[in-house]
Amino acid sequence: MCGICGIVSLTGESVSEKARATTLAMVDALAHRGPDDRGTICSGSAAMGSTRLAIRGIEDGRQPLVDSRSQVVVVCNGEIDNHQELREWLAARGRPVEHSTDVAVIPGLFLELGDSFVERLTGVFAIALWDPLKRRLILARDRAGERLLFFTIDGDVVHFATELSALAMDSALSLTPCKTALVGYLQNGTFSSPSSPFTQVQKVSPAEVVTIDAGGVHRRRYWRWNIRGAPKRPPSLDAFDEVFREAVRRQSDVDVECGLFISGGLDSSLVSAVMKSVRAGRRLRAYTIRFGEPSYDEGRFAERIAQILGIDLTSVLVRPEVFPAEIARLVRLVGEPLGDQAWVPTALLARRASQDVKLALVGEGADELFGGYPTYLGATLGAYYGRLPASFQRAFKWVVDRWSFSDRKVTLSFLLKRFVQGWNTDGVSRHLLWTASVSPALLQRLGLAHRPPDVGDRSGRSLLDAVQELDFETTLAEGLLMKKDRGSMSSAVELRSPFLDRAVMEFAASLPTSERVRGLTTKVFLKRYALRYLPRWVVYRKKRGLSVPFSSWMRGPLYEWARFRLDSELFEGIGLNRRAAVELLDEHRKRAADHGRALWTLIVLSEWLEWAATSAVMGLHGH
Repeated sequence: MCGICGIVSLTGESVSEKARATTLAMVDALAHRGPDDRGTICSGSAAMGSTRLAIRGIEDGRQPLVDSRSQVVVVCNGEIDNHQELREWLAARGRPVEHSTDVAVIPGLFLELGDSFVERLTGVFAIALWDPLKRRLILARDRAGERLLFFTIDGDVVHFATELSALAMDSALSLTPCKTALVGYLQNGTFSSPSSPFTQVQKVSPAEVVTIDAGGVHRRRYWRWNIRGAPKRPPSLDAFDEVFREAVRRQSDVDVECGLFISGGLDSSLVSAVMKSVRAGRRLRAYTIRFGEPSYDEGRFAERIAQILGIDLTSVLVRPEVFPAEIARLVRLVGEPLGDQAWVPTALLARRASQDVKLALVGEGADELFGGYPTYLGATLGAYYGRLPASFQRAFKWVVDRWSFSDRKVTLSFLLKRFVQGWNTDGVSRHLLWTASVSPALLQRLGLAHRPPDVGDRSGRSLLDAVQELDFETTLAEGLLMKKDRGSMSSAVELRSPFLDRAVMEFAASLPTSERVRGLTTKVFLKRYALRYLPRWVVYRKKRGLSVPFSSWMRGPLYEWARFRLDSELFEGIGLNRRAAVELLDEHRKRAADHGRALWTLIVLSEWLEWAATSAVMGLHGH
């Protein structure tokens, strides 16, 4: 696990002294991701660098790696879980791997298989590989998108990096905010690949190989979570147990202490229980978030689970006063906004965990794969609602619209208000409205045009299949996994999710609809499986999720800061009405509406615009 970066010339020209210096600056910008080591190499027309968090091959893991015969150069941010199997395969083909680190299998694998080498990898990774003979740069991202990678092309020169803040180290690059992408961010709280906040910067998509050479940019999707096409079969608890235990074992097969992030909910508790079973002789540490607000605090459940499993638990109390400085630090550290309020708590938890561990397992991915979100119930129930008499629908909407707001976690009133706004749209659109950060109506008030997202061809599949696939490829890949990476790696802690192991994902795709959502029950199969490891009260406890009491904080201790952030002149540069943003805050404070999610998304955008305006790479010195 690390940060990677580089500059390559597609013409074959030797890298300049400036490019060498810029690469060193990019490595410095990624230092928070890899405190254990750093390395750079200038080889002909490529300057590439890496910072390292040592997880495997502690004494023999230095990057970049150079193949002595072909001079192929590789940097990799991630872990190759099946490296031992690949070593044996390469040795049998006359390509013994010299180094013990897992990443060392990549050059030989590429020389044997070309860009299809990524299809043989199991694990999480973002890879950059320079082939000097053919003058081509290959960039690749793992199947679920757990590791991110950006690139920009300036003439015949390509820059790439793990984080946008590293790309900003080159003052010669001229980057401008992309209004279309920023509107998409406001709608969804994320940037969907290949877009980024900057017009000139592209993001490698999950499960994608990007080849860049003199002929242009060639993108290829090498894998997809095919929930529609996978054959459905009655699931076996024993078969899944074998798959899931192997995923936990493989991801925890490291040379450092491995911890757990636990929320008290089903997913992280299940990972913890299986980890305890797989690593029975190992002392395990777990970490959890606490809030002073009772309806948001899950810590008491995490404590009970840790006690049952015999795991040491450390709690981190999150207070409102840390948010202004912490979100400013995170935005500047990574160079992009993220509309997930849990970004800050994740970073705080990782900071504490970094005192003890370098790696922790988490439960991300289970909801998208196994059908866990309450919105999946709404996606299916909407069709039944539409058959009710119009008079009933009007009366129901009248009641819901007048339902008072609450500062508790995501409430029934919030969900129903979103539901009645979009019940008469198609199922996918209704789902997107339910999960939107800033609704179309609020975007219009802010002076921006709503842009219907491209959801691809969703025909020929059930609505549940469609929204699960959509969430997997967008909400999870571009949002939750970014939060996980950017939050934890701000303190050099790697988070990994066994649910996103390839075999687990493909098992989930084989589940019939009734084994995911049945009636008012979500995660039908996974809950049945979890009873092997957890008490019934854990398995069937009402889903809570990691939420932040930000809505109430903006009415109290964070109001002045929020108002300052929302009254930003920089909003005008992207056509956003800052007065309307402040009006939303005042409506929220008076409880005329619950704009908490939208306000947070706007505040983080304000922080990012300030960073962008003060960055030399932007050329916005007049702001």
